[in-house]
Amino acid sequence: MSNVAEKADQAAGRPVRAARPGRRPSSIVQGVAIGLGLVLMLGGFALIAVDYRPYRIPSASMTPTLQIGDTVLARKADGGTVGRGDVVVFRDQAWGGELMVKRVVAVGGDTVACCGDGNRLSVNGEAVDEPYLTKDGVQGAAFSVQVPAGRLFMLGDNRMNSLDSRTHVEVAGGSVPATDVVARVEATIQPFGRLGMLGRPGSFDAVGGPGASAPGPLEPAAYATVVGAGLIVLTCAVSGVAGWAGRVGRRRSKAGTAA
Repeated sequence: MSNVAEKADQAAGRPVRAARPGRRPSSIVQGVAIGLGLVLMLGGFALIAVDYRPYRIPSASMTPTLQIGDTVLARKADGGTVGRGDVVVFRDQAWGGELMVKRVVAVGGDTVACCGDGNRLSVNGEAVDEPYLTKDGVQGAAFSVQVPAGRLFMLGDNRMNSLDSRTHVEVAGGSVPATDVVARVEATIQPFGRLGMLGRPGSFDAVGGPGASAPGPLEPAAYATVVGAGLIVLTCAVSGVAGWAGRVGRRRSKAGTAA
């Protein structure tokens, strides 16, 4: 049929349209790779943007875990989903109404005390090893508090330089309403030298009950974003080099024919 149409066009003096070549396999592979890269990059970025918020650390109360000036990413959460060992962002009006970052060391119904065997914190009579504390391991003044239901007992990792639950014992034993928690910290993103996931401490696992939460989807989402962006850049770069090589080859071929 196409031959008949071409002959008719020639007889009528109309220009003959060249047949459209099919797509080359390399073009199909390039399109698939770029499409996959876009899905990974946009999907990972969207997940992080929806679930996580950045917070800047204003004090040394959480050193060495978090340093002054660090920017962290925290996943939106409420007090009902956090447990002992989690580092959380909260806002308690009794503490001044400012956003603060501390570690949950006891939940409602717990009896938390300091300092017992080996200068260690104890929860429900169980001594707790806390490898995230400052090297000197100093805990500060002794205390013993039973945490009311629906509340959380918060301490900084730098126990000698932290205004935390021990400073506010006159109100509900220094505990904070679980409803004041807004997010759970999962990673440090700035400065670049401190980039990394916070990790899940197993310090309170022996106590039983709600321990530190499992990590959220931040790490796989970040990998998906980076891999997707890398795939797009690599595909475009390979395509550009291949196109350049093809043009050079055609020019050389024409030059050889002309000679």
